[in-house]
Amino acid sequence: MKAKIALLPGDGIGVEVAGEAVKVLSAVAAKFGHEFEFNEGIVGGTAIDQTGTALPDETLRLCESSDAILFGAVGGPKWDIPSAKARPEQGILGLRKHFDLFANLRPVKAYPALAQHTPLRADLLEGVDMLFVRELTGGIYFGARQEQGDGDTAFDTEVYSVPEVERVVHVAFRAAQGRRKKLASIDKFNILASSRLWRSTVMKVHEDYSDVALEHILIDACTMHLITRPASFDVLVASNMFGDIITDEASVLAGSLGMLPSASLGASKFGLYEPIHGTAPDIAGQGKANPTGSILSAAMMLRYSFGLEAEADAVERAVDGALAAGARTADIAPRGGAHKGQFISTAEYTAAVLANL
Repeated sequence: MKAKIALLPGDGIGVEVAGEAVKVLSAVAAKFGHEFEFNEGIVGGTAIDQTGTALPDETLRLCESSDAILFGAVGGPKWDIPSAKARPEQGILGLRKHFDLFANLRPVKAYPALAQHTPLRADLLEGVDMLFVRELTGGIYFGARQEQGDGDTAFDTEVYSVPEVERVVHVAFRAAQGRRKKLASIDKFNILASSRLWRSTVMKVHEDYSDVALEHILIDACTMHLITRPASFDVLVASNMFGDIITDEASVLAGSLGMLPSASLGASKFGLYEPIHGTAPDIAGQGKANPTGSILSAAMMLRYSFGLEAEADAVERAVDGALAAGARTADIAPRGGAHKGQFISTAEYTAAVLANL
């Protein structure tokens, strides 16, 4: 097959890890007989510096003419100015909204080889393999807001409609049907009106999926159960903000935030694929970044946007093989490895993945 991929590296280590994912996609194309065309655009802080906006029109047009977006990361201390009108995060938020990418899929699994890097006992990690489905274009990130300005108050509004909840919950139920047929819906039903709408809508949609066991769980309880019984979860669905926060917590189950990929999808096969980590300015440009999240995001692109299941499986097995053989970037190196040199560079890690591919 032929596909056009918009490459938006962004800022910090986003540039490094996106480049490694391109290497893997290029190797997949060569191995399986596909043709992937990569066209690069600017976004985030880099785009602000060059154009004054985090999502230039030229970048948006590039994405509109592509079949999928491979995204790095945006942000950094340079642009952390509370009074600034343009912020790097407006780039990714703008893309999600423009393409109506309402469902964010974030798989989390525990790797036995990385068990020492989690705060949990090894027995709690056995069988941990879950999928978070985060609503992505509604909620508090997109509701009415008021900046502080010259006053002493500011607010952000959590708003959801029934159709917004329905469509992302359908995605979650369908995902559960293809897995272990369990869905946990996360809310704050006991306090928030928006969560009561969320829960009642989930219950209504559940009528179409009688083969899936549904569990309602409060966000604060879920943060606890994610640590005390992580293997009990299969698919979890959450609002925009709750999903954003709790998937960062779940990253410790995989050993590092650098391990986690994501796919942002809408009603079509078009999607945006990115690791869930940030720009890590403290290690940017040093070859220390973990490209696993970006490489696995590329695998999700192969699966969800291009329908290339065998190719996606091959990439995921290659990552498993590299880890099992001892490939470690600094964040997942043996304890004390940063002082003993027991880790490899970003590019060397990708080379290990490619060797397994």
